[in-house]
Amino acid sequence: MELKDIIKPENLVYDKPRLMNDNPMHYCPGCSHGVVHKLIAEVVEEMGMEDKTIGISPVGCAVFAYNYIDIDWIEAAHGRAPAIATAVKRLNPSKMVFTYQGDGDLAAIGTAETIHAANRGENIVIIFINNAIYGMTGGQMAPTTLEGMVTSTCPYGRDVTINGYPLKISNLLAQLEGTCLVTRQSVQNPAAVRKAKKALRLAFENSMNKKGTSVVEFVSTCASGWKMSPEKANKWMEENMFPFYPLGDLKNV
Repeated sequence: MELKDIIKPENLVYDKPRLMNDNPMHYCPGCSHGVVHKLIAEVVEEMGMEDKTIGISPVGCAVFAYNYIDIDWIEAAHGRAPAIATAVKRLNPSKMVFTYQGDGDLAAIGTAETIHAANRGENIVIIFINNAIYGMTGGQMAPTTLEGMVTSTCPYGRDVTINGYPLKISNLLAQLEGTCLVTRQSVQNPAAVRKAKKALRLAFENSMNKKGTSVVEFVSTCASGWKMSPEKANKWMEENMFPFYPLGDLKNV
């Protein structure tokens, strides 16, 4: 058998999701966004919802998500994605609607929109990328920045007497009656990626089955913002982020 026969598409074990565009990604090396994009594309395609899915992305590193996943997208003002998603889903109940937000967006300027959409039990999915820093705008402290963690706006480390404590926003959302699934995942290795994909699939199914709001948090790296190599960022996340933001289901009803 010749090499050209081996590498035929039907012989490939792994292939890029059909919904992923060929546009070069702008994300930094080692960024978790690209992996999560891939999982979203795979799940939407496997569910056969390519033409019925609408993503809402606001300001931040995720603002260009529309450039990579070939579904319908709406851009929202900073923090307002859950409010936009609420309107879209109520007007189009047959559509699969999700938001794609970072920690500065979801847990800072968008705290009110996030909490009230979840408290109402809107049938949407909230995908939450938590890398504990403002990655796009210069590495400032975010609500989820760990105690003692250095950022451009707390160069000596987060001091809880000045800056308050890191916000476990998913823990708060898990207490609301309107949420049916709140889970914390990661994508730092193949085993974690498989678990994360299952969580995304369940969240999307919940939304279509009118069970309420599903929140999938991804504890993520920001190698550039953390001033680390991708390899060191993964290790730092495992040693520092995971103890404070432990992985697993916070709520699953």
